[in-house]
Amino acid sequence: MQEIFANFVSGIILLFERPFRVGDVITIGDFSGRIIRIRTRATTVLDFDNKEIMIPNKTFITGHLINWTLTDTITRVAIRVGVAYGTDTNKVRALLLQIAREDERVLAEPEPSCWFLTFGASSLDFELRVFVNTVNHRMEVQSALNTRIATLFPEHNIEIAFPQLDLHVRDLPPELLRSQMTYAINEKIKTDQSA
Repeated sequence: MQEIFANFVSGIILLFERPFRVGDVITIGDFSGRIIRIRTRATTVLDFDNKEIMIPNKTFITGHLINWTLTDTITRVAIRVGVAYGTDTNKVRALLLQIAREDERVLAEPEPSCWFLTFGASSLDFELRVFVNTVNHRMEVQSALNTRIATLFPEHNIEIAFPQLDLHVRDLPPELLRSQMTYAINEKIKTDQSA
């Protein structure tokens, strides 16, 4: 009964404060979707897998809520890319900004920006930041920019880095090496005898 009352009161608060409206795209916890109905006890959200989920209104009052479209539909997309050590960082930055400006869905204002973030374990790490008009363009633009990076970088001899590990092998002590050789010979003899 206490939970029902808490959800009812939370529903009234939501209706008056209006932290979201029908049609808004929200994230609460690890869950994201579009608001399709607001009722006094629960709110219905259509997730990106096209499932309708009823969320108790108390969750919106007590949880951390992100509304992607409340006052402005413009949203930022950040793309991280790591390049091999020794790469010309100015060239990487110029190409990333060129790629951003080529896509018509990327807004000219606020303008795209590119940052050389850090010296990673196996790469020089950059982040390209662009803005798009709507949340619906986020994944499309991210995919398009990643695809363009994958084709343009090799054309300019820029290697996208991958994790690397140096392995140093030491010499085995002679007694261990001898015992391993003896074991291998004995196993070979056993195999030959059984054949």
